Amino acid sequence: MTAYVLTPPPVASVAVVGTDARFPIRRILCVGRNYEAHAREMGKDPTRDKPFFFMKPADAIVDTGSNVPYPPETKNLHYEIELVVAIGTGGADISEEDALNHVWGYGVGIDLTRRDLQNAAKDAGRPWEWGKAFDKSAPIAPLHPASAVGHPAKGRIWLSVNGTVKQDQDIADLIWSVPEIIAIASRSMRLEAGDIIMTGTPSGVGPIVAGDKVVGGVDGLGEISITMV
Repeated sequence: MTAYVLTPPPVASVAVVGTDARFPIRRILCVGRNYEAHAREMGKDPTRDKPFFFMKPADAIVDTGSNVPYPPETKNLHYEIELVVAIGTGGADISEEDALNHVWGYGVGIDLTRRDLQNAAKDAGRPWEWGKAFDKSAPIAPLHPASAVGHPAKGRIWLSVNGTVKQDQDIADLIWSVPEIIAIASRSMRLEAGDIIMTGTPSGVGPIVAGDKVVGGVDGLGEISITMV
């Protein structure tokens, strides 16, 4: 038995629909600007040249229904609704044709973003993590096994704040599809079981403040809700 000088932290995990068992999280990979309209609202031209990625820590996971504290060091916190992909079988240099065989399931998540910190990092040519990878920045609803829901490639993705719809699009509009994302990511690093991929957000992102109720969903994958406090 391995001895540790400190007590290891608990395993980060996300709920699974229909069971008390949870999906253990290894790491969270996020795809940037993966819808054309969102790329444009961020001041960038959409392109299929090559997707880019950033990461969040596994313990940034927050269950649906949670109260989420407004994070420090920001005055411009944004919501970003996303299709979530859970990897169940690891691999490197995965082909697009084989990519979906590595998927355990799917869910709905919110990429919370300290936009002012992200923009300052962009302006300085620095990494985005301080704007993206903070505590409780990755609310994720219970996952649905692919064996039950298949591999969704189209369907409404939406988000509302206090009952007003802010984001409303279709996951068919992803610039880079789920198989493409998996294949490209696996060329740079070996994907492993427990990896989560947040696939990008549609247009309509905007600020939220303490007291706001944020609800979103993807057709066939249920909904996620959080309350900012």
